[in-house]
Parts: sequence; structure tokens; C-alpha cells
Amino acid sequence: MKRLLKGAMALGVATGISVAASTGFAADPVTLQLQWVTQAQFAGYYVALENGYYSDMDLDVTIKPGAPDISPPQVLAGGGADVMLNWMPSAMAARERGVPVVNIAQPFKSSGLMLTCRKETGITSPEDFKGKTIGVWFFGNEYPFLSWMSQLGISTDGGSDGVTVLKQGFNVDPIIQKQADCISTMTYNEYGQVLDAGIPEDELVVFKYEDQGVSTLEDGIYVLEENLEDPAFVDKMARFVAASMKGWDWAKENPDAAADIVLEYDETGAQTEKHQKRMMGEIAKLLGDAGGKLDPADYQRTIDTLLAGGSDPVISKAPEGAWTHVVIDKAMAM
Repeated sequence: MKRLLKGAMALGVATGISVAASTGFAADPVTLQLQWVTQAQFAGYYVALENGYYSDMDLDVTIKPGAPDISPPQVLAGGGADVMLNWMPSAMAARERGVPVVNIAQPFKSSGLMLTCRKETGITSPEDFKGKTIGVWFFGNEYPFLSWMSQLGISTDGGSDGVTVLKQGFNVDPIIQKQADCISTMTYNEYGQVLDAGIPEDELVVFKYEDQGVSTLEDGIYVLEENLEDPAFVDKMARFVAASMKGWDWAKENPDAAADIVLEYDETGAQTEKHQKRMMGEIAKLLGDAGGKLDPADYQRTIDTLLAGGSDPVISKAPEGAWTHVVIDKAMAM
């Protein structure tokens, strides 16, 4: 299958990666917008593509990698994709701004987000963040951090009683070059990059959002609310989710092979085998056992966290109709 795809893939990541069902009739097209570049964070979708799970469901799926300047909610709203992956804080903020996104499945149960600090800074608890410089990702990724600081009562405007926020690029340079005391990292990605850069674990202090009680849901599957009024679209999404979760199940059982598949689809050549296999091993720890079905309690915890911002919450009111089990229930019955 991969050899047959090479010609189409040569068109480049900008056009996405597509496979058509080998049936006697046209497969239903589905375009998926990823939140970030091709990597093991999205292994389940690439596995489903490579192993033919999408084509088995009569789907012609195109996977569009993300980038720093790509906002999945904007792509979805503009008609550039049928379905997107997004962190719930970003999705709910977009919904409040008028983009009616709805969570139809939640493959990731746990958060991989954390702050990684140099031990030499003297930081041993979140209270020690005051007066420090902390690297934070933006483009929608800043919301969990801002909510956490609001709950701690720590200003993000700098000063001795606040934190100075460094707009962090998608790398670990600020901690390597000592531009920041702490930086944002994911358990499955940037933390390993810090270690690879030569800073040993015993010289680091990490604060996992999951452990701090401020974790929010990541990498959910979202569509536009209006499209769920179309039974044909619901059916198509149910087939997409069913095939995607089959891909995730296979990836969990075959992490090294899943990483190899991701590497084959990386048109940039930027990823390495060591990095992707380590990433897949960590990603497997975040996946739940509910087959992608959103736990309402997890949703409510995320919403409560986003609302707990004092005078500056991430969202100003609890959203209504922001998730549904209609698609996942149909998918699990297939």
C-alpha cells in the first residue's frame, strides 16, 4: 500500500495524505486536520490509513498535518477539514468565540502536559514560580497554563509576586540556554528533548498538570455542530471514529511498528526513529480504555478548570452542547 501511495504523497504535506477505498464505488471523502506535525502523537490515524481500516469503512481519508501557524478550529470553520484534533481548552475557547465545535470522541484520557524546571532555580513547588520566567506555548496551548496560574493566584504580568511568561517556540531552547526557569513540555516529546540536550533527570523538577489537579483533555476529535444534523455525516464520522480507534488499539499493541508507520508518512524527514518510538511508548500511557468515549466527569473537570480563572477565566461560561455520544455510540456498535 505504501508504495502505491508514494506518488500521491510526493505532492507534499500541504495537500495531505489520502487513500481511497478499493471498492467498486466512490468512497466517502474525509479530511482530518491534525493539531501538529506528523508524529507518533497521531499514530492511530496513520495506522488506520496504512492498515486499510479507513478503506474498509469505505472512507477516502486525507490527513493534513498541522504547523505553528495553523489553527485547527479556523481550518474547520473555513471548510478546510471535516474533522479536527484539538485540545479541549482551545476548542472550548473557539466555541465561545463563535466556532461551534463539538467533541465526538476522546481517545486521550490523560494529559501529557507539564512544566519542566531546572532544579538549580530553587523551584520545588508551584508557589516557587513567583518571580520566575516560564516558557509557555501559545496558539491555543496557553489556556491550561493561564487557568492554573489563575487558580494559584499568581499574576502572569511579571514582578516578584507573578511570573514572567516567555512566549515559547515549539522547542526546548529556553531551558537549554537558561532564558527561562521552566518551560512547557509534553511527557512524550519535549521532555525527552531536554534529556537529549544533556540535562540529566536529577537536575530537573517536573510538574505534571495531571498531578496538580489542573489537567485538561487533549487531542479530542471535533466537528462542527451544524454538520451533526445530517444523518449521512453522522454515519460517516461514526465509520471514521471506529476505524481510528481500531488504529489506536493496534498502535498500543504494536508501538514500535506504529512509530515506523509514522516515520514513513513524515514527508519532512525531520523525525527520527529513536524519538518516535519513545514518543509512541509515552503516548500509549495517555490513551484510555473506553474506546474513545468521552467521560462526562473528565469533560466537567476540564470545564471547571477553564472557568476557575478568577477575573480572567479561559471561558466565561459553561458551554452547552459541546460534546455528544451520538457518533461514538454508533461507532462502537460497528
